[in-house]
Amino acid sequence: MNSISAYAPGRAELLGNHTDYNEGFVLALAVDRGTTITGQVRNDRMIRLHSRELDKTESISFDHLLAEKVADWSRYTLGVVDQFRRNELPLGGFDAEISGNLPLGAGLSSSASLENATVLFLLKAFGGKLEPLQIAKFSQMAEHDFVGVRCGLLDQIASLMSKAAHTTFIDCRTFQVDHLPLSDKVSVIIANSGVKHALVEGEYNQRREDCEAAARELGVKALRDVSLEQLQSYKSRMSDRIYHRALHIVGENERVQLGATALRQGDLAQFGELMFASHESSQANFENSCPELDQLVAAARRTSGVFGARLSGGGFGGATINLVEQGREDEVVRALQAALPQVKCLVTTAADGALASAVAPSVR
Repeated sequence: MNSISAYAPGRAELLGNHTDYNEGFVLALAVDRGTTITGQVRNDRMIRLHSRELDKTESISFDHLLAEKVADWSRYTLGVVDQFRRNELPLGGFDAEISGNLPLGAGLSSSASLENATVLFLLKAFGGKLEPLQIAKFSQMAEHDFVGVRCGLLDQIASLMSKAAHTTFIDCRTFQVDHLPLSDKVSVIIANSGVKHALVEGEYNQRREDCEAAARELGVKALRDVSLEQLQSYKSRMSDRIYHRALHIVGENERVQLGATALRQGDLAQFGELMFASHESSQANFENSCPELDQLVAAARRTSGVFGARLSGGGFGGATINLVEQGREDEVVRALQAALPQVKCLVTTAADGALASAVAPSVR
């Protein structure tokens, strides 16, 4: 029986924190690490998954597929199977091994990487057809329905549609994707704080509810539709918490737009300052940072060769992303390790997304 394999990378967000589900703007990139699923079709209706890294196995018939019946780690893959079943796409039993080199809980969206790899695996295995945006939405709905995180589409689109040596600009209302060249004079360092964020148990969904409440109070469809001046004029009519959640999103959308302009002009210093400003807003307004992330960003700001740094991902732990002058990577890593000894740093470049990646890149 022929072996089938599919790969999808993780992603890091340069700017655009929690803007995706607010129909705003994001600048992201795919990293050169990801998740691979390899397996074979079965002649029955059983699904058998094995995680190489966790050394765990899950077996279930897709006729009896319920989130509460399976282990947490398998829900990302089985949630995609559930979406195929609900949408009557070709499907059958299969055996598959999941392997990857993305650090879990580091804000690199190992979940979207796994979900996207699963969609691509099932399409190869059973002959279904989906457009790129449909693939992203299947992955998103798997996380909504089976995992319990009401994520936006940033992670899935960036993992699928990014382009090597470019940043990926996403309009999260129209889902238009543009690619802006990223200078060959920079590297990206992902600094994993070692604080694992558990978004299902954490505050991600609460932040989304706060943003939706702010939009209702402002009388708009989404916070993307609000200017800073409009928001400030409503301040006295909003609770302090809801106002500050909205202030982060409105400001972040503005920072993404300014950041895109800076990249087009090759102004890395300006782009870096926008990254630092984004992190400050995460601390003060969105409250989705933590002391370890703050220590890493403060250390980065003090270190020569760093253009900018901020938390990347949902927050509440995970990683920071650092835009660094090429050739200064070792110096920056040493500074980050001095600030937080348990930090693990991954030096990466802007890589191709899953739809342009034939195979997983080798681990460095």
